Amino acid sequence: MNAPATPRPAMGRRAPTPPQHWELYSGAAMIVICVGIAVLMLFTSGPPRIPEWLWGGLFLLAVSLVVLAVSGLLPRPWPLPVFAGAVLLSWLLLMAMPGQGLFIVIFVMIAAAGVSILPMPAILGLVVANSAVVMLHQLLAGADAPEVVATTVFCLLIHLASVFSSSAMQRESELRAELEEQHVELTAAAALLEDSAKASERLRISRELHDLIGHQLTVLSLELEAAKHRDAERRGVHVDRAAEVARELLRDVRSTVGELRAAERGGLRAHLERLGGAVPTLQVHVHVEEGVYPDEQQTAALVRAAQEIVTNAVKHANARELWLDVTRDAETIRLVGVDDGYPPGSIEFGNGLTGLRERVELLDGELRVEPRGEFTVEVRLPASARPASAAAEGAGA
Repeated sequence: MNAPATPRPAMGRRAPTPPQHWELYSGAAMIVICVGIAVLMLFTSGPPRIPEWLWGGLFLLAVSLVVLAVSGLLPRPWPLPVFAGAVLLSWLLLMAMPGQGLFIVIFVMIAAAGVSILPMPAILGLVVANSAVVMLHQLLAGADAPEVVATTVFCLLIHLASVFSSSAMQRESELRAELEEQHVELTAAAALLEDSAKASERLRISRELHDLIGHQLTVLSLELEAAKHRDAERRGVHVDRAAEVARELLRDVRSTVGELRAAERGGLRAHLERLGGAVPTLQVHVHVEEGVYPDEQQTAALVRAAQEIVTNAVKHANARELWLDVTRDAETIRLVGVDDGYPPGSIEFGNGLTGLRERVELLDGELRVEPRGEFTVEVRLPASARPASAAAEGAGA
């Protein structure tokens, strides 16, 4: 599931993302079908009213505009005018042909593709407009009334069937992405609640330890005080008892502190791996550098940052793999998330990224989002003056 040893692609050299959703497969199939229909029409429907090379070029331009409009690479509001240009070109291409052939199928595919960028009322309007263009073409070609009615009704029906099925599939995909987002959020909340429970348990243990230490220190103090008031022969007995109490006290302190420190280490990595496992459609590779032991507030911020990174990779980048790297230097703890999906054309800080930036800035940290090349989210938090590993070694010494 989570393989930290898997190498991450070099920055700026993103490997092609293999298809992972039905949209990519269906889109590729639609392009192949459209090109095949265009070739058949050029050979079977007679020569177009414009030069064949111009008709073919306009057809490829229309297909390219549709792909570009629904790809998500264009910033708002460019997808709408680009898609409108593709629709107008498709009408022009039909009017330039003496017969309809299978061109209705291209109309249907364009309308189905528009479901991802247009609201349903606009799509239904496009369906009606396409049917009207088909009817007009039939009338200009001299078709009789029954044929015109039959062709128009057939065009309308297959338009509606394709549009409604595409809308249902898109809605199912959106619901699945929302479900995964909620799953990631619940997993992050559960991990932080576990940290809170562990903190409460550590507080309880520390109180018990305080009571134990207080009792032993009282005994130690009494033995030493008694030794002060005894002669040389009887003083050694009290000193030996005091030494034994001191040794027991040291053993108890070391044992309890060691257990608490062992429970604290490795928590961040476990939380990140748990987040990755909550999303079955995304392969998450987690790497946490040795010696990275953030405090509770930093751990909470890093877990929330990883949650936002995972959510964006699934919901917006259409990513297949995600790399979460946590490193530390003398001054900062650094979390970097890089996915192999499609980077957006621009970054808009919504509620998720805005909340994450506020959380990081409260800890005197910094959030960086880089959309170019590989989509990268970086969180920097100030580290303590002394690494936790060195502090642990010092405490043990």
